[in-house]
Amino acid sequence: MATVKLLNCFVSPFGNRVKIALAKKGVEYEETAENMVAKGPLLLSSNPVHAKVPVLLVDGKPVCESLVILEFIDEAFAGTGAQLLPADAYARANARFWAAYVDTKMPECAGKIWKVPKGAPAVEEGKKEMVGVFKTLEGELGEKPYFGGDALGYADVALVTFVPWFLTYERLAGFSIAEECPTLTAWAARCAKENECVAKSLPDAEAVFQFVGGMRKHFGLE
Repeated sequence: MATVKLLNCFVSPFGNRVKIALAKKGVEYEETAENMVAKGPLLLSSNPVHAKVPVLLVDGKPVCESLVILEFIDEAFAGTGAQLLPADAYARANARFWAAYVDTKMPECAGKIWKVPKGAPAVEEGKKEMVGVFKTLEGELGEKPYFGGDALGYADVALVTFVPWFLTYERLAGFSIAEECPTLTAWAARCAKENECVAKSLPDAEAVFQFVGGMRKHFGLE
């Protein structure tokens, strides 16, 4: 049995993707909390290129970047638990496309909301962009229960870890995601209600808001 360790920060949407995947597969692992301001030596040596979480260490060998790690987990632990990526080549490419869409769009518009002073013009811009991204995702979801079809899949895991941040976006930008995007809100609730691997892997939304508030004060944004 491989020794598995995850370097993570509890609020990280990217690191928490890995937690969901490991839980879905039933893989036992040790989680090490990283300070994202004063980064630890193991993180710096394991991911010298980006110096970011998550890093998955399997028998001491590092795998970096969350979507890469999800695919690694699917392959390395193929004999246990359900696969995140579908067997069909077209469906697999489609799942990768939407996961990449989330990675391209979400950090950019979210950063305009929480990484700038409250009331800055960028906040309104970020809010409008985020609602647009969510509506595009609602269009892809349609009437399916999950982006992956009938079961939680790769694209679902890529997006659902941003849900604990919704409260922070709403409070800082002054809007309601539930009102703007009811289909996506229902999907988020379904992910947690029907999938223990999601429910037990996501942080409390209020804890995320408090953490972000501390970061904003640290960087002089409050």
